[in-house]
Amino acid sequence: MSGDTALLAEQKALRATAREFARDVLAQVHEATDPLPTPTERYRATRPFYEQMVAAGFLRRLVPRALGGDGTGASTTAVLAEELVAGSPSVALHLFSTGLGLTPLLRAGSADQRERFLPPFLATSGAPLASLALSEPGGTANLDEVDPATGEDVGLQTIARRDGEDWVVNGRKHWVSHATGWNGTGPDLMSIVCRANDDPDPRSSLAVVLVPGPIDGLRIDALIDPLGHRAHLLPRLSLVDVRTPAANLLGRVGDGLGIVHASFGGALIGACATGVLRVAFDAALRFARSDRRGGRVPVIGHQGVGFLLADVKTRIEAVRSLTYRACAAIDDGSPGAEELSVHAKVFGSESAVQCLVDLMRVVGVEAYGHHLPLAGLIQDALAYPLFSGGNIAFRRRRLHTLLADPEYDPWSTVGT
Repeated sequence: MSGDTALLAEQKALRATAREFARDVLAQVHEATDPLPTPTERYRATRPFYEQMVAAGFLRRLVPRALGGDGTGASTTAVLAEELVAGSPSVALHLFSTGLGLTPLLRAGSADQRERFLPPFLATSGAPLASLALSEPGGTANLDEVDPATGEDVGLQTIARRDGEDWVVNGRKHWVSHATGWNGTGPDLMSIVCRANDDPDPRSSLAVVLVPGPIDGLRIDALIDPLGHRAHLLPRLSLVDVRTPAANLLGRVGDGLGIVHASFGGALIGACATGVLRVAFDAALRFARSDRRGGRVPVIGHQGVGFLLADVKTRIEAVRSLTYRACAAIDDGSPGAEELSVHAKVFGSESAVQCLVDLMRVVGVEAYGHHLPLAGLIQDALAYPLFSGGNIAFRRRRLHTLLADPEYDPWSTVGT
């Protein structure tokens, strides 16, 4: 974490507040949502919990103080993520995916755009939602590539055409958190990544346009029933002649690629992984200390179990340390911040999956049922290597690009 004494005190206080909220409020989410049969029912049942999260001021924490919120940087956000995910990965994802939907506006919006769109997200009432509509059928990992045979952008098929004083958007998206909104008419704000001219070079044609809800022309084609994050909703959707004023373009046409890259950090996934692992480790340790499995001593009395738990605890501490080191580098503007963020995302997400497998081995067959939290947690953790920039399709490619750059300094991360 940052060495600033006041900031450390703030983070300590936030951790205590968020941990209490997770224990007293978010711990009830499973009971409210698990019995419900459909993704939509489970999602809507989380609204009261999300409203309490907004009322507690946690959404304001995702908006920097300079823009009217209470955010004080990546390190503080990571504290919040670790604690809230430990309470409910699904409802925590509601909050942080709304933060992702707002990131293009926060990073590239004009003063006028922020004045028009930010107020609902700065209030401590209601349940405002935002979405970043990027992923498309067929994938967007090659967002910045042009097909050498055709000269066409191969990564993005959503098109925005200028019509008078409006942009008119057509295309298909999926895996877009909150795209339905609470009632099927879309979120309060959707940031749509699209091609906005005929230039085949995505560096010249990609754009992000803001569309406030309710969204006329939004068609929900299907609702994905995900393996994990069972109370979070991820639809497939079509945008059919969706209109938004020209003034809702972020920056200029051609800025979209930079906006997208700036919107996806990585360190936050490390914090989410730490939150999940904390809950899983506590459950496995409690089991190992109390259960004998018919033997003479508790399970933890066996050296193999003790060593395995020790190895998992080491990896949890490593994930947390790397995550907060990356966040401190981001907050300090250090040259190694991007690389550390990618390492935190890749190592944190993959360690979460492996650690959960090991903790289930400690518990044995009892871990396979949902009467213990491990089965549900591994379902949630399996998403971390895949989303927010997949580890194979996006994150390792970014590290590869850094390593191949002749100007790359492998030890710019030292001291950050």
